[in-house]
Amino acid sequence: LSPGAKMGFFTFIKVMMILFNLAIFLGGGALLGVGIWVTVDEKSFLDIFGALSSSVLQVVNVSYFLIVIGSILLVIGFLGCYGAQKESKCLLIMFFSVLLIIFIAEVAAAVVALVYTGLAETLLTSVVTPLLKEKYGEDESFTHVWNVTMNEVHCCGLNNYTDFINSTWYDKHGTYPEPCSFACPHLHGCFLQGCFDQILQEIKTNAGVVGGVAAGIAVLEIASMAVSMYLYCQLDKK
Repeated sequence: LSPGAKMGFFTFIKVMMILFNLAIFLGGGALLGVGIWVTVDEKSFLDIFGALSSSVLQVVNVSYFLIVIGSILLVIGFLGCYGAQKESKCLLIMFFSVLLIIFIAEVAAAVVALVYTGLAETLLTSVVTPLLKEKYGEDESFTHVWNVTMNEVHCCGLNNYTDFINSTWYDKHGTYPEPCSFACPHLHGCFLQGCFDQILQEIKTNAGVVGGVAAGIAVLEIASMAVSMYLYCQLDKK
């Protein structure tokens, strides 16, 4: 290619890098804003997005999750956008390094999730079940999240209805939570499924979609790292 064509290609890649990372930056800001909203007013968030968000809230505190992801995207977007615009080798290599660390962490998390699903269930049970016994019926926000989850997913407790035996709720009311009783009036003869198994089944049912999204994200990350390294190397030749 002629020097003019090379410069034109460099400029095109640079502009695409700026626009792509500007979108990431704005998306990160939006997620951060939603995360702060959920932290301040979780109940109204669930009222609007209950069916969509209840399964996620079953496993993680969505407000902190969104704040962390939004902050990471803000940093990545800033490094990529500003680094490309200013043609800063320092910011570009930082952008590459951050993406590489995230990519490695995602691969490691995927391997752990595939190999140690049983361990994840054990850890969740040891953490969430005591919280259910102690906080359900006492903490309004926590109770609302679980009620939405159990109603939408048609489940009871994390493992099953026995999670509520000897709980604060059962000791106070002498019965199981309404979503459990409504779905299965005779619990001991019904064995209503726990929410963890239901959510796991939903994930397995949609494994193709989840895998496709994960693969798409991985491709974008690899492409972004390749573009940032191309710009970094081309700056040495300018």
